[in-house]
Amino acid sequence: MRTDDGDGDDDGGFTAYFTPRAAGLLRFAYLLTGDVGEAEDLTQTTLTRVFVVWPRVRGHDRPDAYARRVMANANTRRFRRRRVRQVLVDVPPERAQPSPQLAAVEDRAGLAAALAALPPRQRAVVVLRYCEDLPEAEVAALLRYSAGTVKSQAAKGLAKLRTHPALAGPAGAPASSQVGYPLVGPREETR
Repeated sequence: MRTDDGDGDDDGGFTAYFTPRAAGLLRFAYLLTGDVGEAEDLTQTTLTRVFVVWPRVRGHDRPDAYARRVMANANTRRFRRRRVRQVLVDVPPERAQPSPQLAAVEDRAGLAAALAALPPRQRAVVVLRYCEDLPEAEVAALLRYSAGTVKSQAAKGLAKLRTHPALAGPAGAPASSQVGYPLVGPREETR
């Protein structure tokens, strides 16, 4: 934002604070949405909403945690609206070129596909808990869930991720019931 006096820095430090964090927010948005274009839109929406309340938020210890909560909530609202207005077409439109900031995340296409299959609540909990490496208590506070809800949503999400075909292990891996003790010699009974 610019003012008439020409100093140009009346955003209260918003630009200085979020410029180095924008790539991280974009990665978080990509993990929530699974789509580059929607991730960019979600990041823009989040930064816009945080900017509006920046004078109040900048006094907090961690404004980036507030931004992640805004993003998770915006994604949930976006998901609800999309389910109502989504129109299926015979020929999908061409995809935009991927952003260089998302290159590291896009290499994990299987993870993104598996995360996209999760419901929004489970996806938000799994991404915050395991991708952002936040403790359960912080995830609960961030999403305004109870600690039990975070634990159950994480457990359900991880269970679904384990069964997702994109994350399945190698074809010949033994099942856990087939794994036994190594046979080195006869077992000795202890008395």
